[in-house]
Amino acid sequence: MNIVKKNPLNKLLMKNMELSLLASGDGTEVILHKLYAGARWAMAPADDWTALEHLTVMSGRLLMTSSAGEVVLGRGDSVNACPVKEHMIFTAETEVEFLYVTSQPQFHFYSNSVKDMMDLAIRVEEKDGYTSNHCDRIKELSMKLGKVMGMDSDELYIMNLAGFLHDVGKVKVPDEILKKPGKLTNEEYDIIKMHTVWGREILTETNNPDLIKAGEIVEQHHERFDGKGYPHQLNGGGIRTEAAIITVVDAFDAMTTDRVYRKGMTHDEAFEELARNKGTMFHPDVIDAFFSILKES
Repeated sequence: MNIVKKNPLNKLLMKNMELSLLASGDGTEVILHKLYAGARWAMAPADDWTALEHLTVMSGRLLMTSSAGEVVLGRGDSVNACPVKEHMIFTAETEVEFLYVTSQPQFHFYSNSVKDMMDLAIRVEEKDGYTSNHCDRIKELSMKLGKVMGMDSDELYIMNLAGFLHDVGKVKVPDEILKKPGKLTNEEYDIIKMHTVWGREILTETNNPDLIKAGEIVEQHHERFDGKGYPHQLNGGGIRTEAAIITVVDAFDAMTTDRVYRKGMTHDEAFEELARNKGTMFHPDVIDAFFSILKES
């Protein structure tokens, strides 16, 4: 019998989640997850991955979204697949603890890759002068819009990644340009615009299939419905819906956030600006979905 006391070397504390490797052996791992209310976690298919994956809820309520719809899991409920064939997204409705068992080891790769991506997003927020919750706000509101617009669990999973990492390319923009309080020169603005391309490159270089897909959305999140955006001047239906969603959410958050060089707008002022640019800068269907959420809240 092995008696396991929590080992700080095997525990990872992140912004909305804690992971603890409780046991491992013969390729099998038992990982305790603690999700704070509102946090998300997912099971996702992967090439050359044939593991049994099993989840049992220990406490709290966990909303599972899959191709079959949504179901709330409570204490004692479990989910398993061998292998996972579709994205399953789990959202903590309350603080949740669950045991995750996998027949192929992945804890260190999994925890380190998640931590690396979170650290990168935080670096972008700090570099760009945003509050530490900017990436989370973009991710959360993008997911709400995606659900309203009928996206399936696979699409929502990728957009969750893209929303959180939408500005990752800004780590390559020089500080003196990114934080310049005055008007940018044309040359400086051209450098700023490269952050969408650099973001896709950074995510592609991970060789993670899901991050590569997210990178395609990241590259398009400054395209405009009328074709006057960047980097490729795409228009209308040529722009991924996920990217069009992030465009609206990111614009709203940017307008209402205080920056070092200006005070943020009120929500009402930002709503007026979004409505004024419906069909030009912003996809009209996304604006309609955005306002439908506001009416419900």
